[in-house]
Amino acid sequence: MEPSLLEKTAQPLLLSELNSYELGNAFRFAECRGLIPKDQAAKRRGALTLDYKAKRCLPSHISLSEIIQEAELLSQEYTLEGGHRAFDILHVAHALLAKPTRFLSFDQNQLLLAKKVGLRC
Repeated sequence: MEPSLLEKTAQPLLLSELNSYELGNAFRFAECRGLIPKDQAAKRRGALTLDYKAKRCLPSHISLSEIIQEAELLSQEYTLEGGHRAFDILHVAHALLAKPTRFLSFDQNQLLLAKKVGLRC
């Protein structure tokens, strides 16, 4: 079996509570819509738990309150111009506070915001 992207990377993925929640919901949503096979949401969530145990993912210790405060500032400055969704802004706000070496996203509009605020994507 080929190693996963997280197994190949040299640095762990830092996830906030929001990231963890959104991943779990995304897996369940994908299963509900038939985008992944039945019973895969729970299996994928289980794989994420294994990634935490193997230290491929690390929990962030930045509080939700801090993230929301930063997100509000970003929203005030960028949403009218860029049309950014609340959860996308929350993830970018977390990254700004966490100061990662790289920001990862599959969402192009979220990546535009991340780049605007100086994150390496």
